[in-house]
Amino acid sequence: MASPNVTVMGIFAADLSFRTGRLPAWGETVIGSAFRIGPGGKGSNQAVAAARLGAKVHFVSKVGLDQFGELARSIHREAGVHLDFLFTTADHPTGAAAIIVDEGSGENAIVVTPGAANALTVDDIDRAREAIAASGCFMTQFELPLPLVEHGLRLARSLNVPAILNPAPGCECKDELLELCDYVTPNESEASALTGMPVDTTVEIERAAAALLRRGPRHVIVTLGARGAFVLGPGIAEHVGAFQAGPVVDTTGAGDAFNGGFAVGLSEGMSLVEATRFGCAVAGLYVTRPGTAASMPARAEVDRLYRAGQAANSAG
Repeated sequence: MASPNVTVMGIFAADLSFRTGRLPAWGETVIGSAFRIGPGGKGSNQAVAAARLGAKVHFVSKVGLDQFGELARSIHREAGVHLDFLFTTADHPTGAAAIIVDEGSGENAIVVTPGAANALTVDDIDRAREAIAASGCFMTQFELPLPLVEHGLRLARSLNVPAILNPAPGCECKDELLELCDYVTPNESEASALTGMPVDTTVEIERAAAALLRRGPRHVIVTLGARGAFVLGPGIAEHVGAFQAGPVVDTTGAGDAFNGGFAVGLSEGMSLVEATRFGCAVAGLYVTRPGTAASMPARAEVDRLYRAGQAANSAG
């Protein structure tokens, strides 16, 4: 099979990650157990994940003329992401994120500043037109300003390229933006932010997904962490189970791992449920190791887990 093409638009942010036994309260200082600087940003992570899975990936973003910008280029070159549309500005620093990881559960809290990525322009996005047109799908998130997100989605729609919106971080948006999306992939809190509905139970998650679908996207996939994902669209409403690949070490970026895998699956012609299951396999492996982009799994190990999961489901 020829390598699928995927275009991802989003931000790169240098991740400053701290592991600690508990979150500090406002005005309080706690002693952490570990510190790490690495590559991050949802769009960047998703691009790296897709490239590690064998896709030909273009990343549309902007970084500063600084060490973090060089980190972005380095990690993308290593993963095989094409840098034609990773633009540079001298006017803004590269984005950064502060990540606090609970060393007991692996859960996290994140503050992100997009930095130079917010200086991306409509003209920059339009320069990627041919790459988007040649892609099996176009994917973006809510870390960029919404007018840029909408422009990217509208360009993909005009080119008849399926568009994935990972609405993270969760925020309000107009229905006209959602109507440009073939697939919307919120987690539970993002689904709640988009609908104003609770998502504490399976029934509530299904209702929130239905409410989000009524706002205009063609399909909704709510990611549920250790419980897998819920897929909703015309003629389909299905829960897809998670993959257990070992003890959970760090969930930071698990949604990005899922989305990268999901995009590759769709671009390779998998069905919606198969692509969702493939994304769950990528995320299941990813959370068993620390780090973000550098921890995205390789295709061979994902394929092994995916096949084993299918065999287990068939046996069950």
